[in-house]
Amino acid sequence: MIYSDRQKKLAEALRCARVDALLVTYLPNIMYLCGFTGSSGALLVPAERGRSWLFTDGRYTQQAADEVHAAGVVIGQRPALIEACKRVQRARIKALGFESEHLPFASARLLSQELRSKVRLKPLAGLVEQLRLIKDADELQRIRASARLAAGLLDRALQQIRPGISEATIAGEMEFQARGLGAEKMSFDTIVAAGPRSALPHGRASSHPIPAAGFIILDWGVILAGYCSDMTRTVHVGPVSATHRSMYQAVREAQSASIEAVRPGAEVGEVDHAGREVLKKAGYASYFTHSTGHGVGIEIHEAPRLAKGQRQKLAPGMVVTIEPGIYIPDEGGVRIEDMVLVTESGHEVLTSIPKDLITL
Repeated sequence: MIYSDRQKKLAEALRCARVDALLVTYLPNIMYLCGFTGSSGALLVPAERGRSWLFTDGRYTQQAADEVHAAGVVIGQRPALIEACKRVQRARIKALGFESEHLPFASARLLSQELRSKVRLKPLAGLVEQLRLIKDADELQRIRASARLAAGLLDRALQQIRPGISEATIAGEMEFQARGLGAEKMSFDTIVAAGPRSALPHGRASSHPIPAAGFIILDWGVILAGYCSDMTRTVHVGPVSATHRSMYQAVREAQSASIEAVRPGAEVGEVDHAGREVLKKAGYASYFTHSTGHGVGIEIHEAPRLAKGQRQKLAPGMVVTIEPGIYIPDEGGVRIEDMVLVTESGHEVLTSIPKDLITL
């Protein structure tokens, strides 16, 4: 992973923003820029030639030595933010950018107090996130591996599903297998929502038992080598009614339409619209209550957001989810979700799980 290249790209953006350095305090951005995965730290990245510095504390002495690339490490006795301010003063930085969307008010006030108006502070939002939009070859390798591991967990869930067993038991079996296969943890709380609870878009696994008949939404992902995966399949227990078959087919066609709309230069709103039109024609428009998808990478929810009215254009190297759904109260819900890579010529689906309706 070429952390120095990422820092060089950031330095170019800092020069355009007319600051001498950026103080990075958001942990996912720190990981992206230098590899550090600890829970406390700050990274100072200069706009011109010079060394970046990671500031952390004694809990991470060995971890920082093992993980940090393209930056010096300062193990301080004081909070990382204060140590960073001391370095800013010694370097005679005149204009310092900070991550305004991530730095809490108390920390921003501390920053101002430590620098005592000797340094011009400039709030900068989204500079690192803009770089993170386009995944490099190493990132794509990690995302593919994460998606492969997660995809293999569905069989374990299907083996466990039967009427009377709790949703939480199924989720627990998936999570146990994931850790055994090398996952660091799940990307988010695993969703297993059965029967009427499948109408809850974020129905996290509960003590509710699997009913004798109805949909079960399974939404899960893992973190592997620092990168997330995210996928959803909907299965059915018991006989499938005409209504349920119609719901499933509509979601599958909507997802297919949105996936086909993924290509370089396409606006994310167009991708959302493609699937939403299918559901509208099928009479389910009012039951699709969330956006079509989102970016995936170091975080489970990243830019871009694929939603109505969004104008951002897709570009090669972006990884997004496509996840339309139908949620009918007291009836149930359906969602099908895949991870999709934007390629030079179109797209590539990264989730290798069949989408035919599975009945159990």
